[in-house]
Amino acid sequence: MKRITKAVFPVAGMGSRFLPATKASPKEMMAVVDKPLIQYAVEEAVAAGITDMVFITGRNKRAIEDHFDKAYELEAELEMRGKDELLRIVREVIPAHINCIYIRQTEPLGLGHAVLCAQPVVQDEPFAVLLADDLIDGAVPVVKQMVEVFRRHQCSVLGVQNVPREQTNQYGIVSSTALETDLELVNGIVEKPNPEVAPTTLAVVGRYILTPRIFHHLARVQAGAGGEIQLTDGIAALMQEEKMLAHRFNGMRYDCGSKLGYLKASVAFGLRHPEVKDEFAAYLGSLK
Repeated sequence: MKRITKAVFPVAGMGSRFLPATKASPKEMMAVVDKPLIQYAVEEAVAAGITDMVFITGRNKRAIEDHFDKAYELEAELEMRGKDELLRIVREVIPAHINCIYIRQTEPLGLGHAVLCAQPVVQDEPFAVLLADDLIDGAVPVVKQMVEVFRRHQCSVLGVQNVPREQTNQYGIVSSTALETDLELVNGIVEKPNPEVAPTTLAVVGRYILTPRIFHHLARVQAGAGGEIQLTDGIAALMQEEKMLAHRFNGMRYDCGSKLGYLKASVAFGLRHPEVKDEFAAYLGSLK
């Protein structure tokens, strides 16, 4: 019985949809209230029992490493000033038992290539992939839901949800056969099909558990438009030789790769933040 102990975070993208905010700062460090997107993703992985966080980074991503590193000067300053609560928050950004590993993706060759960059660390273990752009709020963290599916079935699992048909050209779309509640056997997957030819509206949305065999296929995928290696193409090849499942996760997803999704997440999380929720709700009410 294999366990998931490693999570891969592809964070080398440019974040062009948020320029100029992302000109010098990683999009994954954009804050929803008071935590950056990448921290929400890491916390989700930690909640699933994952201990090794593998970040696939690029140029101008040093802020991510600094965020999860120990901040000696800041901690000393907070301790000297008696800011105990802030000191606790800074020290608890990541638990002490968690390992952070950073690998540089030297060229922007796509999501599939970013995942392939993790092979030297992941080796022959199954692993999770989390895209920080997709902030998913669930009573049970989504990766924890998917780890439980993997525990029972010992095969790759894709996190999926239905999207409007006019949006199928923004996602990998799967066709599948129902197995049990919220779980389906994947029969096919296609990258960003036009709405008129999309086989379904069931989209993969930034959460994956993959077996190490995916590396074999990603190493053989031919680069597509823009010279990028698509993760979807590797998954399509993998499912020809291994069972693959689609999990309709329980949770609310915010597409923080878009301005509107990011604003929606900020409002939703702000309305429940203990420090500001009441005043924020009153402010929003005053705008009506």
